Amino acid sequence: MTASDVRDCDPGDGRLSTPSTTRPSAWSADVRRPTAALPPLAPDRGQATPDWFEVVEHFREGLVVCDADGVVRHVSPVAERLLPEVTPGELLSPAGVPGLSEGVPGGFTHRGRRLTARQVPLSGARCCWYVEDVTDSASRADALLAERARSAFLAVVGDKLGNPLHPDRAAAAVVRLAVPTLAEVAVLVLAPRGGRARWWRASRSDDEAPTVDSGVLPGGDLPPAIADGLTGVEPHAVDWLVEQAVDAGWLPGLAGIESAARVVPLPGRDAPVGVLLVARRATRWYDDADVELVRAFAARAGAALTTALLYRDQAEVADTLQASLLPVEPVEAIGVQWGTAYRPAQAGLRIGGDFYGSHRLTDGGSVFFLGDVSGKGVEAAVFTGQLRQCLQALHRLESHPARLLRLLNDALLETTQAHGQGRFATIVLGVARPERDGGLTLTMAGGGHLPPLVLRASGEVETVPLRGMLIGVVPDPRVGEVTVRLAPGETCLLYSDGVTEARGGRRDEQFGAERLVTALTGCQRMPAPALAERVEQLTCDWLAQGDHDDIAVLALRAAGLSGRSVRHLHSVPAGVDQTEGADA
Repeated sequence: MTASDVRDCDPGDGRLSTPSTTRPSAWSADVRRPTAALPPLAPDRGQATPDWFEVVEHFREGLVVCDADGVVRHVSPVAERLLPEVTPGELLSPAGVPGLSEGVPGGFTHRGRRLTARQVPLSGARCCWYVEDVTDSASRADALLAERARSAFLAVVGDKLGNPLHPDRAAAAVVRLAVPTLAEVAVLVLAPRGGRARWWRASRSDDEAPTVDSGVLPGGDLPPAIADGLTGVEPHAVDWLVEQAVDAGWLPGLAGIESAARVVPLPGRDAPVGVLLVARRATRWYDDADVELVRAFAARAGAALTTALLYRDQAEVADTLQASLLPVEPVEAIGVQWGTAYRPAQAGLRIGGDFYGSHRLTDGGSVFFLGDVSGKGVEAAVFTGQLRQCLQALHRLESHPARLLRLLNDALLETTQAHGQGRFATIVLGVARPERDGGLTLTMAGGGHLPPLVLRASGEVETVPLRGMLIGVVPDPRVGEVTVRLAPGETCLLYSDGVTEARGGRRDEQFGAERLVTALTGCQRMPAPALAERVEQLTCDWLAQGDHDDIAVLALRAAGLSGRSVRHLHSVPAGVDQTEGADA
């Protein structure tokens, strides 16, 4: 029988009332033993009529009955256990039970138990209080709400820490998320790198948003608890941790105040990636549930920081490799003004399969080249690096363009066959030698590449009739060779097929060699850098942000001779063919 089964009864009358019965007279003054008996529960079976207290003792709720003057007239056995202060025959109010003076929404805590009380009016201005112990159900509800809050917090943490791929931004996000849910002050210390350890701290005062700052400490100056945490140990001496954190200056607002702190390692790949120090006022100690939440938070923070650090390391390696594979601007040469432009097909990589460069000769001349290897992206860039290294070594042995190109072909064949790559390249390789009148003599060899263009002083554009076979395909390729003379102010332009085969315009057609010649006509006064930039800009405008192949342009202009350059030419003996390598 539950309390709902007796809501129509009047305990002050001593009988249960039903819709088919009327209320009998009031109870006798003896509130311990009502004189009236309960109606038979099963009269058809002839069982004995149970006593009222035999029924009330099984109620889930305790009953406290008061008369019109507020004097307690009856206390059920359950109510006696829950409210020992309430005494029959005495006023209810002096008992000091908070929930019985007036209804407390949601219940109240009494003697370490969670109780609820509701008042039911009775006849004759009397009243009855129903008191129920809801400690267990409230504890389960509180635990469920706490678990939901923890799960929601960790879900937010996982979402927020899934984005930053920069270690500094990830570390700042970790300490910012820890405040105020886990701590009033949170400090993250990354494992030392190069003998120095970076730290980030988030602190909060009142209801303001957390403020984040950072700093650097020598690895040997880290507090012992932090150093132990970096080895995977989780210190537990609370006072010791607080003292060390205060000495390090990491606990603003908590110095001199009784505080609680924890240090938790942040798991990494092989060793902790860092440690997290959380601290708050001692009004909220870290219980087992709090510590488990901090550890769960640290696990997610460690994964995010490990990913960010790995990404940083890979980015540094990629940047180093890309820098070594990028075309290098040609160095200064006697009588030559260089102009270059480069745009890889995959802009995010910054590297591609087009290349150019130069090497200086001791007789005052320069070896120059521009080419294109098969493929795109990283693999093409690696092959380009191998080709450039071969040229850097071989030009010391041979400076004649055609013979140097054949040596390069043999070296590439050996490299590609050894690695099973099957790659090839096209290239224009030449030697530029300054003349005493300020002009240039260009001797160029072709390996299957597009023919160079010469922009004359008159503004006309000539196509150099240079042909040849691909490099790196057959052992003895046919190599074309031609000599061109540039008067002072004239320019020779080398370019890759990313220029002429760029598709765009209104009809989605190739830019083509004719448009390139037209675009260069009349540009004889342009310096070499401006001319190369013009070719790149015209190509990109034609593409209109569409996909394209690698684009490379190398322009060399006969810039004339200075007095020093003339003296240098006079000092070089005729017939000298020694080389001095300078990879450009």
